[in-house]
Amino acid sequence: MIRYALSCENDHGFEAWFGSSSDYDDQAARGLVECPFCGSSQVVKQIMAPAVAGTKRSAPDPETARKVQSMMMEAAGQVRAHVEANFDNVGDAFAREARAIHEGKSEERGIYGHATPAEVRALKEDGVPCAPLPPVPIDPKKVN
Repeated sequence: MIRYALSCENDHGFEAWFGSSSDYDDQAARGLVECPFCGSSQVVKQIMAPAVAGTKRSAPDPETARKVQSMMMEAAGQVRAHVEANFDNVGDAFAREARAIHEGKSEERGIYGHATPAEVRALKEDGVPCAPLPPVPIDPKKVN
């Protein structure tokens, strides 16, 4: 397995794992590697420092890592809960309504909903601000 730091044409940075370097090359050539933020398939590898195994003393304490992960998941859940409680859910009309708000054709307000990767790409290209909503928090009882 190999991990690559990647970025899309919209400068979104993300990481992805591949079985081998040639697996990445093959998938990228076929347009199968997409940005998780905007859906762009115009993705390139970034310069990345090699992963070097450290000493056990420098490895993060498993309990600390678990606490940090828990804290981050809780924060993401709070962001999602705030959006769901205070913004209008426009469902599949998200792209159309976000564009209407941006153009002043609809009242300015916070919205959330669903959009296809192509719709998100078009919104970004036209300067309409949008961002993915954090995922639904995982039930801690169901985590491995």
